[in-house]
Amino acid sequence: MNALQALRDATEPKPVVAIIGGAVAGSEAAAACAARGAIPVVFEQGARPYGKIEDGLPRWHEKLRVKEYKKINENLGSGEVIFVPKTQIGTDLSWAELYGDVGLSAVVLANGAWRDRGLPIDGADAYDGRGLVYQNEFVYWFNHYEDEGYDGPTFEIPDGAMVVGGGLASIDVVKIVNLELYARALRARGIEVDIVDMEIKGIPRTLETHGVTAEELDVEGCTLYYRRRKEDMPLASADNPTPEQLAKLQAARVKIMDRVIRKYFVKFEELSRPVATIVEGDRLVGIRFQKTEVVDGRVRGLEGTEFDAHASMVISSIGSIPRPIDGIPTKGELYHYDSWDTGEVHGLPGVFGLGNVLTGKGNIRDSRSNAIEIIEKVVAAYLGVGEEPEETPGSSSAEAEAVAEQAAAGDPMTVDAMKALAARIDARHEAVGYEDFASWIESNA
Repeated sequence: MNALQALRDATEPKPVVAIIGGAVAGSEAAAACAARGAIPVVFEQGARPYGKIEDGLPRWHEKLRVKEYKKINENLGSGEVIFVPKTQIGTDLSWAELYGDVGLSAVVLANGAWRDRGLPIDGADAYDGRGLVYQNEFVYWFNHYEDEGYDGPTFEIPDGAMVVGGGLASIDVVKIVNLELYARALRARGIEVDIVDMEIKGIPRTLETHGVTAEELDVEGCTLYYRRRKEDMPLASADNPTPEQLAKLQAARVKIMDRVIRKYFVKFEELSRPVATIVEGDRLVGIRFQKTEVVDGRVRGLEGTEFDAHASMVISSIGSIPRPIDGIPTKGELYHYDSWDTGEVHGLPGVFGLGNVLTGKGNIRDSRSNAIEIIEKVVAAYLGVGEEPEETPGSSSAEAEAVAEQAAAGDPMTVDAMKALAARIDARHEAVGYEDFASWIESNA
């Protein structure tokens, strides 16, 4: 008997856990809940459950993408998991209804961080689409603009574009910009190159293969502006590092970024924070920056060091934050948690955050051993400047196991509530045309 039938035919109370989001963190939590005897119901806002694995990673991460699709499909395609696609909490199903009326044992928030964090300049958002671009829609465009019938956002990347950021996502963005610029410059000379192949080989080697020099192409390329130092970049991290570990970690960050600069011709301006927009007419044409210093881990602006940088495209890549859901408390830009270790949500007993929705970061998971050398190899491979196997973005299975243990320990759902939930799910499945996971994924490929 599969999980949905078990809800329909319930004869005794059983723990039932709602999981919002079906990508890496959500699918791992679903599998872990099922292993503990609970019935997991996964509500996914999209047709497909792959989240940022699908649209947050540039298209050259094909091996990683295929690997993660397979893991997610195995977790959600199990008969012990109920999958409810095209159902956004707060829109298709209200939070009050889900948390207050259904009678669930627990709710796991695994809905990721999808909303771009705003460029930290007052009034900057007024130029969104008029010189200002945010990373999520930019990467989405890059992944899909060659698709037949694509009708999403479109971008013509100008030479000399700037990126404001400093994390892993910003490295992906600057790579996209320069790969596109050099591919375009080569095309103008009658040389067609494959972007993914160029990402693997790097720009210098690609140019050498075709007997062209960077000087001949005269591409300015993009510049990445970061408010901290190269050694502070959140490219690799460790929990509570010792002074010796911190020194190794900082050296690893510098080494990784230097490889990115060499392999993709990226320009890097550290210790520079955005403080004002430069506008001509109704368009953003640049950013005024202020030089900074890092004192005791804090960024401090230096008076009188402001400078202007002009660019007809400014890409903000300073992170993503969760979408607000009416009924879930927030603290700053994130949901309000009582504990960052357990993910317990403030004022909502039985509700837990997991993965990027908890941290607001789409970071590569560190090695379980947390060895600095392993971290460096993992991150370098992800960024295309190393040769070790790639690791998974998002939540580790260990974190999912811990949250699932708490969620599955909630009060069992009553028989009547289980049957009522089954009727709700059946109605939703009928509304979206869902029958079973395998055929749904196939028809939405």
